[in-house]
Amino acid sequence: MPRRTAKDTAAETRPETPGRRIARELSYVESATPELFMPTRQRPVRVKYRRLRADTQIKPHSHAWAQVAISTSGVIRLDVPTGTYLVPPSRALWIPPGVEHAVTMVEDADLRTLYFHQPAGHCGPGVARHDEDAWRQCRVLEVSELLRALVREMPTVSNAGPGLSPEELAREKHLSALIRDEMRRANPVRIGVDLPHDKRLRNLCEAVIADPTRHETLEEWARDTGASPRTVARLFRHELGSTFTQWRQQVVLAKALSLAASRMPVAHIATELGYSPSAFSAMVRKSVGQSPGQFFGTQ
Repeated sequence: MPRRTAKDTAAETRPETPGRRIARELSYVESATPELFMPTRQRPVRVKYRRLRADTQIKPHSHAWAQVAISTSGVIRLDVPTGTYLVPPSRALWIPPGVEHAVTMVEDADLRTLYFHQPAGHCGPGVARHDEDAWRQCRVLEVSELLRALVREMPTVSNAGPGLSPEELAREKHLSALIRDEMRRANPVRIGVDLPHDKRLRNLCEAVIADPTRHETLEEWARDTGASPRTVARLFRHELGSTFTQWRQQVVLAKALSLAASRMPVAHIATELGYSPSAFSAMVRKSVGQSPGQFFGTQ
């Protein structure tokens, strides 16, 4: 069966405030001249800034360098061939070199894209060799206030624009060193939704991501695919290494992060996702070992 790429992701139904809004068609844009922001040994971190409207998708693309996506306002969705991530301003997503990805604005977003120079044979923000394996895959990281401030201070002028003065280049060098240090210190967050290759299961997973509360049981979700619940359960174990319930919890956590970014109270988030406040709090603690307030970055 051919491998689906990030381009195959469909427009999703997203939350309205306080309930739901009707999904709009995605507006597609190209990745804007990434080669004009190519990081080098002399300038190891480059930052590109774009203000994009909700329901805009930057078409699937890849780079020879590593990338970090940070939205300083608004939630973004990143799709890679093996999974999808909802990233609020309290989080960032590391994407290793060569990984195809598409970026979708769930809300109006100030998107800052960080490009990291990767010396030959190395991967990561200047980490020790024995720590590099963790950086050879996509990973979600907590964003400290310092990291967010540093990213805002970085120059966003492309190589086609006016060159930086020696003083500005020196300042960029200092900021870059601090950014890499903050990246190394950032706590990884086990949040992300794996996607399968099997077409039937992929369609089911996309439907759950679009509206995880539409059905309550695997039997109801399986009915939409035309496959038996037993077959769907087997596919989850074989392709994703988890049960449907475990996988759906990751979807719920990702949706909860998206809702929390709009400052929706935790009790309202729980109700929106079909939980009582106490059951929702217990699920979050069991899944990530933190209270909802800690996990959502509101504490």
